[in-house]
Amino acid sequence: MALESRGGVFGERLHVRLCLLIPLSLIALVAASCGGANTRSASVGDAPAATAPIAAMGAHSALVGSVKDIDGVQQDLSAYKGKVVLVVNTASRCGFTDQYTGLETLYSQYASKGFVVLGFPSNDFRQELASDSEVKTFCSTTYGVTFPLFAMTAVTGPDANPLFAALAAEPGDIGAPPKWNFTKYLLNRAGVPVARWNSNMDPTEPDVIRTIEALLQEQA
Repeated sequence: MALESRGGVFGERLHVRLCLLIPLSLIALVAASCGGANTRSASVGDAPAATAPIAAMGAHSALVGSVKDIDGVQQDLSAYKGKVVLVVNTASRCGFTDQYTGLETLYSQYASKGFVVLGFPSNDFRQELASDSEVKTFCSTTYGVTFPLFAMTAVTGPDANPLFAALAAEPGDIGAPPKWNFTKYLLNRAGVPVARWNSNMDPTEPDVIRTIEALLQEQA
């Protein structure tokens, strides 16, 4: 399997906008202790590291356009504004496919508080099944998935769907297309991307849960 590079000397990197996690008065101190605001590009095996704060002015929702859901029904992505959204590109024959279990756990635990997982099956990395119906059956029977799934779609390159195109255009380290299946992007209630985790970060890791819980306490 052609996984992402493992060139980093630290563990998985968490890309989080510091302005959501710590008081502004501490940003300079944190930046100094991390060696400044500049950070390396993300890869599997890198350590959690916050990016420099991104100003709220100009921040905009990535929930743009519409896509078909797994049943072929056109869905306006703006319908998810007001919720904390975890966007994941998925695949049924990947070494990370078992993360469906953790994603469903998060959805079951936090859906009543305004959280949703949006799963986007994709064959960009040649590890998805042949049809939407096969994907739907696989996810429901093997992992009991109940969170929203969408039709198979491109998540990289010029054919990427509107959501993933918007995510790739984000500033800073969050703004990049997936390097592999099960890349995770976290959006706040306004639809603004605030964190990104690579494939080998399990969705039930404490860092992920803490960030989700912090965003659930905010108002849209």
